[in-house]
Amino acid sequence: MSSKTLIGFIMIGVLAGLIFGLYLIDVKNTNQLVFVEGPSLSIVTEKFDFKKGEQIKIRLINSGTIPLHFSDSSYGLRITGLSGVLMYSPEKLEDSAPNAYLLNPKEEVEFVWDQIKNDGDLILEGLYKIHFKGFDPDSNKIEKSSTITIWK
Repeated sequence: MSSKTLIGFIMIGVLAGLIFGLYLIDVKNTNQLVFVEGPSLSIVTEKFDFKKGEQIKIRLINSGTIPLHFSDSSYGLRITGLSGVLMYSPEKLEDSAPNAYLLNPKEEVEFVWDQIKNDGDLILEGLYKIHFKGFDPDSNKIEKSSTITIWK
Protein backbone atom coordinates (compact mmCIF):
# COMPACT_ATOMS: atom_id res chain seq x y z
CA MET A 1 0.00 0.00 0.00
CA SER A 2 1.39 3.37 -0.91
CA SER A 3 1.86 6.16 1.61
CA LYS A 4 -0.61 8.39 -0.28
CA THR A 5 -3.34 5.75 0.09
CA LEU A 6 -2.58 5.35 3.79
CA ILE A 7 -2.75 9.12 4.35
CA GLY A 8 -6.05 9.20 2.42
CA PHE A 9 -7.58 6.50 4.66
CA ILE A 10 -6.37 8.28 7.81
CA MET A 11 -7.89 11.57 6.61
CA ILE A 12 -11.23 9.85 5.89
CA GLY A 13 -11.17 8.29 9.38
CA VAL A 14 -10.45 11.63 11.06
CA LEU A 15 -13.21 13.33 9.07
CA ALA A 16 -15.72 10.56 9.87
CA GLY A 17 -14.82 10.79 13.58
CA LEU A 18 -15.36 14.56 13.54
CA ILE A 19 -18.76 14.26 11.84
CA PHE A 20 -19.90 11.49 14.22
CA GLY A 21 -18.72 13.54 17.22
CA LEU A 22 -20.69 16.58 16.08
CA TYR A 23 -23.76 14.36 15.64
CA LEU A 24 -23.41 13.01 19.19
CA ILE A 25 -23.08 16.51 20.62
CA ASP A 26 -26.45 17.32 19.06
CA VAL A 27 -28.09 14.04 20.19
CA LYS A 28 -26.66 14.12 23.72
CA ASN A 29 -27.49 17.63 24.85
CA THR A 30 -26.00 18.00 28.34
CA ASN A 31 -27.82 21.26 29.19
CA GLN A 32 -30.69 19.65 31.03
CA LEU A 33 -31.86 22.53 33.21
CA VAL A 34 -32.02 26.09 31.90
CA PHE A 35 -34.48 28.61 33.35
CA VAL A 36 -36.02 30.97 30.80
CA GLU A 37 -38.62 33.73 30.55
CA GLY A 38 -41.99 32.42 29.33
CA PRO A 39 -43.15 28.79 29.06
CA SER A 40 -40.49 26.08 29.28
CA LEU A 41 -40.02 22.47 30.38
CA SER A 42 -36.77 20.77 31.37
CA ILE A 43 -36.08 17.04 31.69
CA VAL A 44 -33.38 16.06 34.17
CA THR A 45 -31.97 12.55 34.61
CA GLU A 46 -29.15 11.51 36.94
CA LYS A 47 -26.99 10.68 33.93
CA PHE A 48 -27.29 9.98 30.20
CA ASP A 49 -25.98 6.39 30.08
CA PHE A 50 -27.73 3.63 32.02
CA LYS A 51 -27.08 -0.08 32.47
CA LYS A 52 -29.74 -2.45 31.22
CA GLY A 53 -32.34 -3.04 33.97
CA GLU A 54 -31.26 -0.01 36.04
CA GLN A 55 -34.04 2.25 37.33
CA ILE A 56 -34.13 5.64 35.62
CA LYS A 57 -35.26 8.63 37.67
CA ILE A 58 -36.76 11.31 35.44
CA ARG A 59 -37.53 14.80 36.78
CA LEU A 60 -39.83 17.13 34.86
CA ILE A 61 -39.27 20.75 35.88
CA ASN A 62 -41.20 23.84 34.87
CA SER A 63 -38.16 25.91 33.94
CA GLY A 64 -40.20 28.86 32.72
CA THR A 65 -42.05 31.71 34.39
CA ILE A 66 -45.57 30.59 33.43
CA PRO A 67 -47.64 27.82 35.07
CA LEU A 68 -48.18 24.84 32.77
CA HIS A 69 -51.07 22.40 32.85
CA PHE A 70 -51.26 18.78 31.79
CA SER A 71 -54.23 16.67 30.76
CA ASP A 72 -53.49 13.69 33.02
CA SER A 73 -51.26 12.30 35.76
CA SER A 74 -48.59 11.13 33.28
CA TYR A 75 -47.75 14.77 32.43
CA GLY A 76 -47.57 13.67 28.80
CA LEU A 77 -44.64 11.30 29.45
CA ARG A 78 -43.73 9.02 26.54
CA ILE A 79 -40.55 7.03 26.05
CA THR A 80 -39.81 6.09 22.46
CA GLY A 81 -37.06 4.65 20.35
CA LEU A 82 -35.23 7.14 18.13
CA SER A 83 -37.55 6.14 15.29
CA GLY A 84 -40.54 7.32 17.34
CA VAL A 85 -41.96 3.89 18.18
CA LEU A 86 -43.65 4.09 21.60
CA MET A 87 -41.92 1.89 24.20
CA TYR A 88 -43.47 3.14 27.44
CA SER A 89 -46.10 5.52 28.74
CA PRO A 90 -47.33 5.38 32.33
CA GLU A 91 -50.89 4.54 33.26
CA LYS A 92 -52.93 7.72 33.17
CA LEU A 93 -55.35 8.93 35.80
CA GLU A 94 -57.85 11.21 34.12
CA ASP A 95 -59.24 14.12 36.12
CA SER A 96 -62.21 16.12 34.94
CA ALA A 97 -61.17 19.26 36.85
CA PRO A 98 -59.50 21.85 34.60
CA ASN A 99 -55.81 22.32 35.42
CA ALA A 100 -55.92 19.24 37.68
CA TYR A 101 -52.28 18.63 36.92
CA LEU A 102 -50.60 22.01 37.18
CA LEU A 103 -46.87 22.65 37.35
CA ASN A 104 -46.00 26.13 38.60
CA PRO A 105 -42.66 27.79 37.79
CA LYS A 106 -39.71 25.95 39.38
CA GLU A 107 -41.95 23.07 40.52
CA GLU A 108 -41.06 19.53 39.53
CA VAL A 109 -42.49 16.03 39.27
CA GLU A 110 -40.43 12.85 39.45
CA PHE A 111 -41.03 9.60 37.58
CA VAL A 112 -39.14 6.31 37.88
CA TRP A 113 -38.93 3.98 34.88
CA ASP A 114 -37.75 0.40 35.38
CA GLN A 115 -36.96 -0.07 31.66
CA ILE A 116 -40.01 -2.25 31.10
CA LYS A 117 -42.04 -1.62 27.94
CA ASN A 118 -45.82 -1.32 27.94
CA ASP A 119 -46.08 -4.97 26.83
CA GLY A 120 -44.14 -6.12 29.92
CA ASP A 121 -40.84 -6.96 28.17
CA LEU A 122 -37.48 -5.45 29.09
CA ILE A 123 -36.17 -2.97 26.55
CA LEU A 124 -33.08 -3.67 24.49
CA GLU A 125 -29.83 -1.72 24.51
CA GLY A 126 -29.94 1.45 22.46
CA LEU A 127 -30.88 5.12 22.32
CA TYR A 128 -34.25 6.23 23.68
CA LYS A 129 -36.06 9.57 23.81
CA ILE A 130 -38.00 10.81 26.83
CA HIS A 131 -40.86 13.14 25.83
CA PHE A 132 -43.15 15.37 27.92
CA LYS A 133 -46.06 17.48 26.67
CA GLY A 134 -48.01 20.20 28.46
CA PHE A 135 -49.89 23.39 27.73
CA ASP A 136 -49.48 27.04 28.68
CA PRO A 137 -52.45 29.17 29.88
CA ASP A 138 -53.30 30.02 26.22
CA SER A 139 -53.47 26.26 25.39
CA ASN A 140 -50.28 26.38 23.30
CA LYS A 141 -48.51 23.03 23.31
CA ILE A 142 -45.15 22.95 25.17
CA GLU A 143 -43.01 19.89 24.44
CA LYS A 144 -39.56 18.78 25.55
CA SER A 145 -37.51 15.66 24.85
CA SER A 146 -34.20 14.26 26.03
CA THR A 147 -32.09 11.33 24.82
CA ILE A 148 -30.65 8.54 26.98
CA THR A 149 -28.60 5.44 26.20
CA ILE A 150 -29.16 1.95 27.61
CA TRP A 151 -26.02 -0.22 27.66
CA LYS A 152 -25.61 -3.92 28.35
